[in-house]
Amino acid sequence: MKESPKAPARRSWTRRILALSFWAATCVAIAGFLGFLAFVYSLDRSEQRPETRADGIVALTGGAQRIGDAIDLLDKGYAKRLLISGVNENTSRDQIARLNPGQRRLFDCCVDLDYRARNTIGNAIETRRWAEKNSFDTIIVVTSNYHMPRTLVELDHALPNLQKIPYPVAATIDPHDWWHNPAVARVIFTEYLKFLAVWVRTHLEDDPERSSVAHLISGGSPVKAQLVAEPLWR
Repeated sequence: MKESPKAPARRSWTRRILALSFWAATCVAIAGFLGFLAFVYSLDRSEQRPETRADGIVALTGGAQRIGDAIDLLDKGYAKRLLISGVNENTSRDQIARLNPGQRRLFDCCVDLDYRARNTIGNAIETRRWAEKNSFDTIIVVTSNYHMPRTLVELDHALPNLQKIPYPVAATIDPHDWWHNPAVARVIFTEYLKFLAVWVRTHLEDDPERSSVAHLISGGSPVKAQLVAEPLWR
């Protein structure tokens, strides 16, 4: 049985498509890895005091040292008010104050607790409400070093006209350990993928409160429903 004259042409096109697919996948993998390296080596390895003061400080829960560092900044006069965003609803003001006995007085005058935010998108939404309520123009952002890039993307999306001064907490993870520490590599790589997803999402959506993706990943909403009219922060 004779081979169809078109068969060699089809095989040739198939080989070309497979070759192009291989090289495209290789280029994407190389670009992704180079992007990961750029992400890793952009992260701060040590903590440095802000060079300027701000109106407020926002600390995102999720890291052991974030709240303590934020309260310390407040105590040293870097801002006049602190928002701790994403507090567990079963954690009271008194419980947090007991963890920081040297600055307990600040909790009576200058610390607001946000119980509504469920994730980083929710943190950005609640930060916007808090900053607008207090007419703040500048804030110091306190979160872990590996979490800072994604946090700033979310905050820039929610508050494009507000100045953000990053204060990355670097005590828990040294990002440069990724190549010989699998646990660090897993945390950093996961955060890198989240950062890319957030960067894409914020360039496609106008407002985090109307984000369909935010509602999807939050199981309904990036912030908990408000059970009472006031206060949003307590």
